[in-house]
Amino acid sequence: MAAENENGETGAQAEKGKRTKGYGSGDVSTVLSVDDVAREAQKIAGDAPTPAVLDGYVKGDTFLSIDNLRAGYGAMEILHDFSLRVGAGQSLCLIGPNGAGKSTVLHSIFGFTNIFGGEISVQGQKVTSKKPNEKLRDAGIAYILQDNSVFPNMTVEENLWMGGFLKDRPDEAKEAAEKVFQKYDRLANRRNQPAKVLSGGERRLLEISRALVMNPEILLVDEPSIGLEPRYIDMVFEILDDLQNAEGKTIVMVEQNAKKGLDFADIGYVLVSGQLAKAGPGSELLDDPDVGRLFLGG
Repeated sequence: MAAENENGETGAQAEKGKRTKGYGSGDVSTVLSVDDVAREAQKIAGDAPTPAVLDGYVKGDTFLSIDNLRAGYGAMEILHDFSLRVGAGQSLCLIGPNGAGKSTVLHSIFGFTNIFGGEISVQGQKVTSKKPNEKLRDAGIAYILQDNSVFPNMTVEENLWMGGFLKDRPDEAKEAAEKVFQKYDRLANRRNQPAKVLSGGERRLLEISRALVMNPEILLVDEPSIGLEPRYIDMVFEILDDLQNAEGKTIVMVEQNAKKGLDFADIGYVLVSGQLAKAGPGSELLDDPDVGRLFLGG
């Protein structure tokens, strides 16, 4: 019979009890639980950056802006007086504890939430109340979902055509799909195969490429690395880097791998309880001791 400790646990049970879910790696002596992260993050939220400070992180003119946004689902307000600034061709990564409202920011920009107050603008034009289809067609905002959203029984080519559902003519979608195939051999080699045969990384590439069919200027990317093996995570971020730096796309992302997201992004925002707690260049937040302790496992 296995020996028990003073709590009546066997060695295996005690070891299992030391493990906890959180940010980073290690046992309970080195890892903060998700609840601990939320409590500790709340302590750094007292001195939020002002819109004037946020303006200072923008390169050139502000392209996408959010001012004092209050938004949520049903009657529940998730975001409280949230503001954001990003310039054309810049990237911004949102990090924070679970339930902080990160994905709600993307949902609000694209039109998936109830807006209780504040404004969202693209190039100075208000788009707050526009519907998702209008934001894609008229404001050039595309949303790349967190969940697997390919149509598994449709071919890769047919999935791309679906990205052009707002085009005036079907031929326009097909022409845009051909440009995608010219750019990405991985998809071109499988154009006539059902999407269900793709690897996780290839499916993510297809989701990103489908959003490109409408030639958007702003990409909202929700958890690009979620569920992917490390080699595919690197591939996806290389694709996003090319879209930003070679094609001039503006990228706003939520990324659960905070280190990867901040390393990629020009600007980083830390959200806590639906409010902006910290902001700065991505490289600067990587070196911030509070951010490191709470979100980077250091």
